[in-house]
Amino acid sequence: MIKTVDDGVDQAFQPLRRLKPANWTFYAASEAADYSIAWHAISLAIAVVSPSRRRHALRLAVLLGVESLAVNGGLKRLTRRARPALLDDRAYEVRRPKTSSFPSGHASSAALAAVLFTDAVPRLRPLWVTLAAIVSASRIHNRMHHASDVAAGAALGSLFAVMAKKLWPL
Repeated sequence: MIKTVDDGVDQAFQPLRRLKPANWTFYAASEAADYSIAWHAISLAIAVVSPSRRRHALRLAVLLGVESLAVNGGLKRLTRRARPALLDDRAYEVRRPKTSSFPSGHASSAALAAVLFTDAVPRLRPLWVTLAAIVSASRIHNRMHHASDVAAGAALGSLFAVMAKKLWPL
């Protein structure tokens, strides 16, 4: 059943893979989120613009590191799921990780960042959720992950953020 859903979602992305603006958006989002660079940059900008939110930036930086170790250094080693097959229709090259496909680290860090950014700047919640969704979808679009990898990563990142907010309230 999971394979059926993964295949169906992959097919739903196929028309977008023929559109240059979609390719550019998803490939740029995927690259920007490598190593959580986008999330750290946004967090730094928030801290510079609003010094009272520096604690939020510190918490996010620490938690992104912990999340990365847990997902990329832990869970991915336990699950040896193959990444989707690469086809010749790729418009841009994206770094292909050597780790397991499950769960998506990009989706996990995106969800974590969205929850914690919402805690820091609640009025921008639609922006944070949209950015996380674009990065997460980019992993399917670019054939780096199956849809179920992305769903699991987003769920893990959200859960991690909710737990972290309870353990490290600001």
